[in-house]
Amino acid sequence: MTSGVGALWSHRNALRILVKRDLAVKYQQSVLGYLWSLIEPLGMGAIYFFVFGVLYSRDTGRYLGEAADSYPLFLITGIFAWMWTSSALSEATNALTGQARLITTMNVPRQVFPIGRVTGRFAEYAAGLPILVAIAVAFALAGRIEFGWSLLSLPLAVLVQGVLLIGLALLLSAFNVLMRDIERFMRLVIRVLFYASPIIYPLALVRDSDLPGWVKLGYELNPLVGIFQLHHAIWYPDEFPSARLLATTIAGSVLVLVVGWWAFRRLEPAVLKEL
Repeated sequence: MTSGVGALWSHRNALRILVKRDLAVKYQQSVLGYLWSLIEPLGMGAIYFFVFGVLYSRDTGRYLGEAADSYPLFLITGIFAWMWTSSALSEATNALTGQARLITTMNVPRQVFPIGRVTGRFAEYAAGLPILVAIAVAFALAGRIEFGWSLLSLPLAVLVQGVLLIGLALLLSAFNVLMRDIERFMRLVIRVLFYASPIIYPLALVRDSDLPGWVKLGYELNPLVGIFQLHHAIWYPDEFPSARLLATTIAGSVLVLVVGWWAFRRLEPAVLKEL
């Protein structure tokens, strides 16, 4: 894996070119261009705010605590991070099947292609950060949130999420070449993960529920739970994950990266033969 990372680093310019090409192709026939990376999460945030912040505001407020007065910020923070996750997983799944000619002709590590999809979607997430910060500043000026040390949760959240997504991208892209059902199956998985992660609701809602203890334990073993807690903790320090949850999240993300990298290298000959 160390030699593979070294080879990937030596071809970082190829990765940069692939990311720029993917972004250009994605938005070349769009009038609004990169604005779509902002409009979609903001639109989703508005819908969920109407449902949970207006129609069910009483039930939602019981579990949000200090976040109840700034629920739109809570929503947008989670949805921006989720858009990076969902788009990276869906696009990385067909990163190899959709670029077969490039893969078989370019002399670069094949990991560049799924990692490029994750990096490109991170660029969209980074483009939306100024909007997120502007919303946070508005709530801060209104006295509903305060800025503090919890802002340091952002780089940690991005790092852990990037590690997890790269591992999943390597795993899914390789398996999808050999089993094309993976791409269809991931559509269902992504929908399930959205509601099985504390994105639009606080983790306290799950912990205080009547679910069996083993279900709650399995829920928190999902690395995305700790990752979204880190994202919410940027503005709400009380949402920062406990030491056990943080350790589980980091260990799980690193494990997924190692397994994904190992599986990709083992399956690479069969993948190239299939392509």
